[in-house]
Amino acid sequence: MAQLFLLVLLQLSAFPFFSDKGSPAVTTDLSPTAIPRSVIIAERFDSLFSDVARRKGFNGNVLVGMHGTAIYKNSFGYSDLKTREPLNIKSVFQIASVSKQFTAIAIMMLQEQGKLEYSDTVQKFLPEFPYKNITIKQLLSHRSGLPNYMYFSGKYWKKKGEYMTNEQVLAQMVKFKPRPEFLPDRRYKYSNTGYAMLALIVERISGLPFDEYMEQHIFAPLNMTSTFVYNPRNRKTLEYETKGYNKNRRKAPIDFLDGVTGDKGIYSTVEDMFLWDQALYSEKLVKQSTLDEAFTPASYDYKRDNNYGYGFRLDTLSDGSRIVYHGGWWRGYNSLFVRRLTDHTTIIILCNKVNWSFGEIEDLMQIVDSGDV
Repeated sequence: MAQLFLLVLLQLSAFPFFSDKGSPAVTTDLSPTAIPRSVIIAERFDSLFSDVARRKGFNGNVLVGMHGTAIYKNSFGYSDLKTREPLNIKSVFQIASVSKQFTAIAIMMLQEQGKLEYSDTVQKFLPEFPYKNITIKQLLSHRSGLPNYMYFSGKYWKKKGEYMTNEQVLAQMVKFKPRPEFLPDRRYKYSNTGYAMLALIVERISGLPFDEYMEQHIFAPLNMTSTFVYNPRNRKTLEYETKGYNKNRRKAPIDFLDGVTGDKGIYSTVEDMFLWDQALYSEKLVKQSTLDEAFTPASYDYKRDNNYGYGFRLDTLSDGSRIVYHGGWWRGYNSLFVRRLTDHTTIIILCNKVNWSFGEIEDLMQIVDSGDV
């Protein structure tokens, strides 16, 4: 199978590899010098993911982009493990914590419009918020010290069968005042609560539910037609829906925390995520200077030995190239979104069965660079 696939690739003189396209025209020149770099890279990514799908149970979609062009995209496995309905490139996945960058961009848009400043306190927009001296910037960069709602909410939530909302997370903090982990701006600590509060601030300022704000101001303008914020009270009907599975192949159960968004909750496809990636190289949403600040280290994460900006993790690879990225995991889904700024390389991996077998970011980038030899 791999030999057959390589033979086909050797015939594609100038075409990216797409699993859902028909066969392009072929060339009679099969010399190594005739093989485009993009085809070499595509073949090597396909080899990697075919291998981890076969040996380690990888189940998901992959897209690799270079300089504004998707050079490789493919699907591995099933949208439903029980019925064995295969994934296709338009399958929709929960992107989990990769959602945080969308929330951050929404805040940046409001900042550019003069509706908030990063130095504003949370209480300016959420007057009932019980913790003083926490700023928007500290929420963005995970320096607020807020307790994790995923840990304390189960203790107080008594409405079985109902989904919790961002407003109800705030109401719990107001009523029970769970203890902060540290004083504001003391250090970095990854905070889902902080991003849930940022989404709530977007709602309070805009007067729109968070899912509607994101649709009107981000998804629709970028033509991200398969992307949405999950709203259990207004659930979308999807043509290419997926089910999420844990490592043991058991379907992930519904969770009352699914109704809280901003820190998670966005569903998308690899193709829509590539549209998002390309928009970040333009000024369709925010100015480049605003993004430059978001990509500036604001808080060092000792555990990961990298930095966090606003909604994006920041790192430098061994060759000195800069990447901005984010991973995510939630209830049967895991995701990875990587952008190498120096050469506009993008890697997008969306899975509906938890599996990190595809390796480290630097290993993936070495596959890209291997196309040079």
